[in-house]
Amino acid sequence: MDIGYLVVAGILSMIGMFVSGRLKSKFNKYSKVSLQSGMSGKEVAEQMLAYYNIQDVRVVPAKGFLTDHYNPLTKTVALSEPVYNARTISAAAVAAHECGHAVQHDTAYGMLKMRSALVPVVKVAAMAQQGLLMVAFLMLNQFPMLMLITIAAFAVTALFSFVTLPVEFDASNRALAWLEDTGVTKAKEHEGAKDALWWAAMTYVAAALSSLVMVLYLILQYTSSRR
Repeated sequence: MDIGYLVVAGILSMIGMFVSGRLKSKFNKYSKVSLQSGMSGKEVAEQMLAYYNIQDVRVVPAKGFLTDHYNPLTKTVALSEPVYNARTISAAAVAAHECGHAVQHDTAYGMLKMRSALVPVVKVAAMAQQGLLMVAFLMLNQFPMLMLITIAAFAVTALFSFVTLPVEFDASNRALAWLEDTGVTKAKEHEGAKDALWWAAMTYVAAALSSLVMVLYLILQYTSSRR
């Protein structure tokens, strides 16, 4: 592999590890700060859904750490163990963020619709990538078309990563606006929620940059082999 790519990939990997570490650190920090309102993550989620008159979405518990998500197929907001029953800044921020996705779904937010449409294609592309990558390099000179197919597979997942960015940022913006407008988080509590959600968003930025670097590297390898 090209030494330049390895250097850039290594730097991006370290950035990703740093961002992930900061997210866990921020979550743990704000998990120790109780909300003045005394609301649990479950109660925050249910209140936000009620505020937007979303009556067909359930709030359910989920196992694990930072496994919180909104499932548009089952219409459930799943909150992890440290969020569901917790009455902290972290719990409120995460619960409101996931409800932000439910609001996006309810209002037919364009970028969320695009992201959902890409999911089936991304699943196929992700499954094919590793096998394609090895064979494409081994047969780069004999069957260059195979490298083009590999580039296409990685380009699909890169596109998905970049489409995910506005979806995540928008969900956080909706969450923070609601938390502030309703007074669920107050003053320093709100700044803490904003801080936690910003670092959560940065994990998606790091992933998107890494996927873009991979696509650019594959294109470079292909064009170099054609000279």
